[in-house]
Amino acid sequence: MKAKMFFLLMAITTQALFFASCGNDANNETSDDATASDTTTEAAAPSTGDIHLSPFPASTEFPNATLSWGYEKGKFLFRPMNYQLKQQTPDAEQKMCANSKDGQHVHLIIDNGPYDAVYDPTFEKAVDDGEHYMLAFLGRSYHESIKTPGAGMAYKAVIKDGSIYNGPIVNEPMLFYSRPKGKYVGKAETDKVMLDFYLTNVTLSPDGYKVKALVNGEKEFTLDKWEPVFIEGLPMGDNKVKLTLIDKDGNEVKTPLNPVERVFTLMEDPTEAQ
Repeated sequence: MKAKMFFLLMAITTQALFFASCGNDANNETSDDATASDTTTEAAAPSTGDIHLSPFPASTEFPNATLSWGYEKGKFLFRPMNYQLKQQTPDAEQKMCANSKDGQHVHLIIDNGPYDAVYDPTFEKAVDDGEHYMLAFLGRSYHESIKTPGAGMAYKAVIKDGSIYNGPIVNEPMLFYSRPKGKYVGKAETDKVMLDFYLTNVTLSPDGYKVKALVNGEKEFTLDKWEPVFIEGLPMGDNKVKLTLIDKDGNEVKTPLNPVERVFTLMEDPTEAQ
């Protein structure tokens, strides 16, 4: 399938699924009253420490936001609808966590690599020829993913000569790592670090699939709802989070790119010590 036709098919598919939705502007969205899962459980830790999880406050919702995208001639092409890139999410100041000064953006993940934050409709990036898992989803200015249907899509894409040659939609349960990522500087960013991830074709529940989060190889948590949480009590310096999609019996799901881990860094702001 040619790249241009592939992109049009993605756009048509997304718009057909959500054409009946109301086209609210991003500025008119309201916050939901739900909070982070009370059923998030902490497993017994092999050592003492103050690392723990806490609920992430309910966020501004974008129920009608959708994203279609393609890759042609070395460029990713993004078409968000009912969502404004580069705009600050209305509740960003209330989150008290790392926030992008450049505003709302697209998270682009290729295979098991860290995401690229994309703020414009086009983004140049070289992708090697061959088969790749490619995910793009809409992110708030404080990097939390929008998890409603149509706001993200994953493809098992075959790349040829810098374009998508063929790319069926991923139809198997998959887990993609999103945050934490990179460097966090100063008390406002390091006290509470958001943990967020993206799922395809799987629903988390107390009696079903879950995500296991291992922090610094010592503290283990089990998440049974698809929603972000705060990690608190992390030490300064390098930290590591490993995420694993597990089944109802606690076994690792044999699915591509599972598990995945990232190292991120917490740093003190020297101006805060003065």
